[in-house]
Amino acid sequence: MESNVGIFGGTFDPPHNGHVAAALRAKRALGLERVLFVVANDPWQKSPDRTISPADVRLELVAHCLKDIDGLEVCDLEVARGGPSYTIDTVNELAAAEGVEDPWVIVGSDLATTLDTWERARELAELVRIAVLARPGSPLELPDGWRAVALESDDLDISSSQIRQLVATGQEISELVPVGVVHDIVAKGLYA
Repeated sequence: MESNVGIFGGTFDPPHNGHVAAALRAKRALGLERVLFVVANDPWQKSPDRTISPADVRLELVAHCLKDIDGLEVCDLEVARGGPSYTIDTVNELAAAEGVEDPWVIVGSDLATTLDTWERARELAELVRIAVLARPGSPLELPDGWRAVALESDDLDISSSQIRQLVATGQEISELVPVGVVHDIVAKGLYA
């Protein structure tokens, strides 16, 4: 049984330095051995509203983003499973395959109030603990009915949508994402 695991799920379109900083902060604050960056195959709450880069491309970007960072790992369970990505399925799969029990699900304060809309939310609430990361300028509210703690965030105010906009308008992003991610974005013509 392994209970000091963090699950940091997301679209990661693209992953950025803010994601890494948030995961490292959660790892330290919660005493986690590892934080899994779970790349959503089909982020069902976002995909109806905008075009999402292919899952295999986002998985590769996350791998570049986490290269050589101890304790942060890319996790392809949702991409390998296919279809819409539900955290409850990932939690159950990690329990069955790796003995992960009572993991921490790491979310930004913007998502904390939406947990009750997640697939099989009541079942999920019994299986996980929630670590809510404050985002600069966002109010921090812990979700009712969940075992949740608040974590301070650093002052990195970066978003994937901001990066996509900068790339689309030909602006510099090298301060916001690791060099391997910049290279892949350019090489694959993403967000242009």
